Amino acid sequence: QVQLVESGGALVQPGESLRISCAASGFTVAYYAIGWFRQVPGKEREGISCLSSDNHYSYYRDFVKDRFTMFRDNGKNTVYLEMNNLKPEDTAVYYCAATSIAAMSCDLGSGQYDYWGQGTQVTVSS
Repeated sequence: QVQLVESGGALVQPGESLRISCAASGFTVAYYAIGWFRQVPGKEREGISCLSSDNHYSYYRDFVKDRFTMFRDNGKNTVYLEMNNLKPEDTAVYYCAATSIAAMSCDLGSGQYDYWGQGTQVTVSS
């Protein structure tokens, strides 16, 4: 069974950091590019960042660049999103997704992603 499970979402204050996880089962994340997306009420899902299967390519949207970092632990078959200097506008449900298309590169075209997690809530508020 192929599955992605996000975890680690929490309520944090502005300026704090949080690491969320994307644990894969049924496939090997080392062979897939991984993307992170988020969605807030009243808005469409938006891409955040992606990381190629070999970790040699990454892409970050401007609004998270230099604050968010993706990395993977192939031994745990898990991908992480490290979020620093969180802002209230980062509040959203965060989803991870995996694609074998262009796995040595990546983009944030959501239609390319084969597998999606259920999401984890990140709330940034004072």
